[in-house]
Amino acid sequence: MAVRPLILALFLCLLLSIFTTSHGYKTHRRGRPCKELSFYFHDILYKGHNKDNATSAIVGAPDWGNRTEFARPFDFGDLVVFDDPITLDNNLHSTPVGRAQGMYVYDQLNAFSAWLSFSFVFNSTQHKGSLNFAGPDPILNQTRIVSITSGTGDFFMARGIAILTTDAYEGNYYFRLRVDIKLHECWE
Repeated sequence: MAVRPLILALFLCLLLSIFTTSHGYKTHRRGRPCKELSFYFHDILYKGHNKDNATSAIVGAPDWGNRTEFARPFDFGDLVVFDDPITLDNNLHSTPVGRAQGMYVYDQLNAFSAWLSFSFVFNSTQHKGSLNFAGPDPILNQTRIVSITSGTGDFFMARGIAILTTDAYEGNYYFRLRVDIKLHECWE
Protein backbone atom coordinates (compact mmCIF):
# COMPACT_ATOMS: atom_id res chain seq x y z
CA MET A 1 0.00 0.00 0.00
CA ALA A 2 2.93 2.40 0.54
CA VAL A 3 3.81 2.13 -3.16
CA ARG A 4 0.78 4.15 -4.31
CA PRO A 5 1.74 7.40 -2.53
CA LEU A 6 5.29 7.05 -3.84
CA ILE A 7 4.10 6.57 -7.44
CA LEU A 8 1.70 9.53 -7.07
CA ALA A 9 4.51 11.74 -5.73
CA LEU A 10 6.81 10.76 -8.60
CA PHE A 11 4.04 11.41 -11.12
CA LEU A 12 3.40 14.89 -9.64
CA CYS A 13 7.12 15.68 -9.80
CA LEU A 14 7.20 14.60 -13.44
CA LEU A 15 4.19 16.81 -14.26
CA LEU A 16 5.77 19.78 -12.50
CA SER A 17 9.00 19.22 -14.41
CA ILE A 18 7.18 19.05 -17.73
CA PHE A 19 5.12 22.16 -16.95
CA THR A 20 8.06 24.34 -15.96
CA THR A 21 10.26 23.37 -18.90
CA SER A 22 7.47 23.57 -21.47
CA HIS A 23 6.52 27.09 -20.40
CA GLY A 24 10.02 28.55 -20.63
CA TYR A 25 10.77 28.74 -16.91
CA LYS A 26 14.45 28.44 -16.14
CA THR A 27 16.15 28.28 -12.77
CA HIS A 28 19.78 27.51 -12.07
CA ARG A 29 21.17 25.47 -9.26
CA ARG A 30 24.41 25.98 -7.38
CA GLY A 31 24.14 29.77 -7.48
CA ARG A 32 24.69 30.22 -11.21
CA PRO A 33 22.52 33.05 -12.56
CA CYS A 34 20.37 32.53 -15.65
CA LYS A 35 21.00 36.16 -16.67
CA GLU A 36 23.54 38.81 -15.63
CA LEU A 37 23.35 42.54 -16.41
CA SER A 38 25.09 45.73 -15.26
CA PHE A 39 23.75 49.27 -15.22
CA TYR A 40 24.40 52.63 -13.58
CA PHE A 41 21.85 54.97 -12.15
CA HIS A 42 22.43 58.62 -11.38
CA ASP A 43 20.63 60.48 -8.58
CA ILE A 44 20.65 64.30 -8.42
CA LEU A 45 18.86 65.65 -5.33
CA TYR A 46 16.72 68.80 -5.57
CA LYS A 47 18.45 71.45 -3.44
CA GLY A 48 16.06 74.38 -3.90
CA HIS A 49 17.79 75.84 -6.97
CA ASN A 50 18.44 72.96 -9.41
CA LYS A 51 14.93 71.94 -10.47
CA ASP A 52 15.92 71.71 -14.14
CA ASN A 53 18.32 68.79 -13.62
CA ALA A 54 17.16 67.27 -10.31
CA THR A 55 16.01 63.64 -10.49
CA SER A 56 15.07 63.19 -6.83
CA ALA A 57 13.46 65.19 -4.05
CA ILE A 58 12.94 64.95 -0.31
CA VAL A 59 9.17 64.62 0.04
CA GLY A 60 9.00 63.81 3.75
CA ALA A 61 11.13 65.08 6.60
CA PRO A 62 10.97 65.00 10.42
CA ASP A 63 9.98 68.18 12.26
CA TRP A 64 13.60 69.27 12.65
CA GLY A 65 14.38 68.78 8.93
CA ASN A 66 13.29 70.45 5.71
CA ARG A 67 12.85 69.41 2.10
CA THR A 68 16.05 70.79 0.60
CA GLU A 69 18.54 69.59 3.25
CA PHE A 70 18.76 66.24 4.97
CA ALA A 71 17.87 65.97 8.66
CA ARG A 72 20.81 65.71 11.03
CA PRO A 73 22.18 63.40 12.25
CA PHE A 74 22.22 60.49 9.78
CA ASP A 75 19.32 61.85 7.67
CA PHE A 76 16.89 59.86 9.85
CA GLY A 77 13.26 60.20 8.79
CA ASP A 78 13.87 61.70 5.35
CA LEU A 79 11.84 60.16 2.52
CA VAL A 80 13.18 60.68 -1.00
CA VAL A 81 11.42 59.82 -4.27
CA PHE A 82 13.41 59.52 -7.47
CA ASP A 83 13.15 59.14 -11.24
CA ASP A 84 16.80 58.60 -12.19
CA PRO A 85 18.29 57.79 -15.61
CA ILE A 86 19.77 54.30 -16.08
CA THR A 87 22.84 54.09 -18.34
CA LEU A 88 25.10 51.30 -19.55
CA ASP A 89 28.23 53.19 -18.45
CA ASN A 90 29.04 55.62 -15.67
CA ASN A 91 28.59 58.76 -17.80
CA LEU A 92 25.57 60.80 -16.69
CA HIS A 93 25.20 62.15 -20.24
CA SER A 94 25.08 58.72 -21.94
CA THR A 95 21.83 57.75 -23.61
CA PRO A 96 19.51 56.31 -20.94
CA VAL A 97 18.21 52.77 -21.42
CA GLY A 98 15.48 53.31 -18.83
CA ARG A 99 14.61 54.94 -15.53
CA ALA A 100 15.12 53.93 -11.90
CA GLN A 101 11.88 54.98 -10.19
CA GLY A 102 10.99 54.61 -6.54
CA MET A 103 11.91 55.80 -3.09
CA TYR A 104 14.34 55.47 -0.25
CA VAL A 105 13.81 56.33 3.38
CA TYR A 106 16.60 56.88 5.89
CA ASP A 107 15.70 54.45 8.64
CA GLN A 108 18.38 54.46 11.37
CA LEU A 109 19.01 56.88 14.20
CA ASN A 110 22.70 56.10 14.63
CA ALA A 111 24.04 55.20 11.16
CA PHE A 112 23.63 56.18 7.51
CA SER A 113 21.23 53.56 6.24
CA ALA A 114 18.18 53.54 4.00
CA TRP A 115 15.38 51.23 2.92
CA LEU A 116 15.05 51.02 -0.87
CA SER A 117 11.98 50.25 -2.93
CA PHE A 118 12.28 50.93 -6.64
CA SER A 119 11.90 49.64 -10.18
CA PHE A 120 14.10 49.73 -13.23
CA VAL A 121 11.72 50.62 -16.06
CA PHE A 122 13.29 49.80 -19.43
CA ASN A 123 12.22 51.07 -22.83
CA SER A 124 15.16 50.58 -25.16
CA THR A 125 16.00 48.42 -28.14
CA GLN A 126 17.82 45.99 -25.82
CA HIS A 127 15.28 45.64 -22.99
CA LYS A 128 11.59 46.25 -22.44
CA GLY A 129 9.77 45.80 -19.16
CA SER A 130 10.72 46.33 -15.54
CA LEU A 131 12.59 44.82 -12.60
CA ASN A 132 11.48 45.48 -9.00
CA PHE A 133 13.95 45.87 -6.13
CA ALA A 134 13.54 46.06 -2.35
CA GLY A 135 15.84 45.90 0.64
CA PRO A 136 18.06 47.62 3.17
CA ASP A 137 20.90 49.84 2.01
CA PRO A 138 23.69 50.31 4.58
CA ILE A 139 25.07 53.29 2.67
CA LEU A 140 28.58 53.36 4.13
CA ASN A 141 29.29 49.83 2.89
CA GLN A 142 30.98 49.96 -0.50
CA THR A 143 28.77 47.14 -1.80
CA ARG A 144 25.29 46.08 -0.72
CA ILE A 145 22.86 43.40 -1.86
CA VAL A 146 19.12 43.96 -2.39
CA SER A 147 16.48 41.55 -3.60
CA ILE A 148 14.96 41.52 -7.06
CA THR A 149 11.41 40.52 -6.29
CA SER A 150 9.74 40.37 -9.71
CA GLY A 151 9.66 41.77 -13.21
CA THR A 152 7.61 42.36 -16.34
CA GLY A 153 8.20 42.21 -20.10
CA ASP A 154 11.64 40.78 -20.89
CA PHE A 155 12.02 40.12 -17.15
CA PHE A 156 8.63 38.46 -16.58
CA MET A 157 8.54 37.00 -13.05
CA ALA A 158 12.34 37.23 -12.70
CA ARG A 159 13.89 36.94 -9.26
CA GLY A 160 17.43 37.36 -8.04
CA ILE A 161 19.78 39.83 -6.42
CA ALA A 162 21.29 43.18 -7.25
CA ILE A 163 24.73 44.10 -5.99
CA LEU A 164 24.85 47.87 -5.49
CA THR A 165 28.23 49.58 -5.52
CA THR A 166 28.72 53.27 -4.89
CA ASP A 167 30.53 54.46 -7.99
CA ALA A 168 30.52 58.21 -7.24
CA TYR A 169 29.31 60.44 -4.45
CA GLU A 170 29.40 64.23 -4.42
CA GLY A 171 28.27 65.68 -1.12
CA ASN A 172 24.66 64.87 -0.46
CA TYR A 173 23.33 66.03 -3.81
CA TYR A 174 24.67 63.50 -6.36
CA PHE A 175 25.47 59.82 -6.29
CA ARG A 176 25.93 57.15 -8.93
CA LEU A 177 25.38 53.47 -8.24
CA ARG A 178 26.62 50.54 -10.26
CA VAL A 179 23.98 47.81 -10.20
CA ASP A 180 25.13 44.29 -11.03
CA ILE A 181 22.03 42.16 -11.58
CA LYS A 182 22.09 38.40 -11.15
CA LEU A 183 18.78 36.76 -12.00
CA HIS A 184 18.34 33.24 -10.65
CA GLU A 185 14.82 32.64 -11.95
CA CYS A 186 14.05 33.55 -15.56
CA TRP A 187 11.25 32.93 -18.05
CA GLU A 188 12.07 32.83 -21.72
